[in-house]
Amino acid sequence: MSAATEHRAATYADLEALPPGLVGELIDGEVVASPRPGPRHALASSALGALLGGPFQFGVGGPGGWWTLDEPELHLGADVLVPDLAGWRVERMPALPTEAWFELRPDWVCEVLSPSTERIDRLRKLALYARAGVPHVWLLHPEQRTLEIFALESGTWRVTIVDGEAPVRATPFEAVELAFPLLWATPTAPG
Repeated sequence: MSAATEHRAATYADLEALPPGLVGELIDGEVVASPRPGPRHALASSALGALLGGPFQFGVGGPGGWWTLDEPELHLGADVLVPDLAGWRVERMPALPTEAWFELRPDWVCEVLSPSTERIDRLRKLALYARAGVPHVWLLHPEQRTLEIFALESGTWRVTIVDGEAPVRATPFEAVELAFPLLWATPTAPG
């Protein structure tokens, strides 16, 4: 039997069998395991979720109308992906699913780049998001303090790179200027 015929596509059971502390994804029939996010990665992701939550999820100082979630499990066809953040317009997803995953493709995804995940996020997952029709993807780079904004147009990504050291208006959240320098800031001590 050749190596090609011995290969079997990974299953969800293979993800469940991963040891604790790893984030598992199924990408093109292969299990891809990544370590849990490091501190800078986690800070940038958490801070971005906080910046978006008020105006876009809760309508405080912004239009509302979005669900924004940390590390949702996306089932996009045979692929299972876990982006750092994802968002759905409430008009497309009026209520959260009862399952522990999402089969409805998001309207926006953000991957926070790290040395251990950048190649996968940039080369493999970006292509899968395009194939699934995710209209907006952000690649946030904490080390470089940059944001790459991808907009899907006729199956092709149009990309804009912005300096994360200044406030940003970025699609699909351009209704509110986001204070991106807060993503890298050190918290101030109380009083």
